[in-house]
Amino acid sequence: MSMISSYLGLVGKAILELPEESIQEVIDILKKAHAEGRQVFLLGNGGSAMTASHIAGDFQKGLKESTGKKFKAMAVTDNVAIMTAWANDTDYENIFAQQLDSLLEPEDVVIAISGSGNSPNVIKAVEKANEMGAITVGWAGYAGGRLAQVAQKSIVVNSDNMQRIEDVHMILGHLVFSCLMKQCTA
Repeated sequence: MSMISSYLGLVGKAILELPEESIQEVIDILKKAHAEGRQVFLLGNGGSAMTASHIAGDFQKGLKESTGKKFKAMAVTDNVAIMTAWANDTDYENIFAQQLDSLLEPEDVVIAISGSGNSPNVIKAVEKANEMGAITVGWAGYAGGRLAQVAQKSIVVNSDNMQRIEDVHMILGHLVFSCLMKQCTA
């Protein structure tokens, strides 16, 4: 088997092992947030930051275009000045939690993405969001790490390879977005 076939096969296997019931729960949470005009905040580091940014754009622009109703979605990864100010003046672990502290309202949704599930700044943000009465969703890989324990809802990609985990997280984001546009049901 070639490396190409092997890689694609392992990504496909990880996709097929995603927990459909958990995905539907996240879709339902986001449908409710959209209907109620709640905010959705996405966050992550590195590749997960890019996934957060991409999916926030899909939610904000794509859902408004397809449904006619705006969706208040943003990635707190997108403002470098705010992140570096918090990192410089306090600690890197605060870059997301402090933004949420300023923006988050009870019943808003936080989607935290971490391939390892153990990024300290992601964990701290989820803990802050839980304290503030938000609904927290974690997307992780490996065994889920701390993120799977602190988030109220979790989806863990069954893989121990960061690139495949990140691939599946992007597919998961597009799947959720597609279901929000088309009103998918289980």
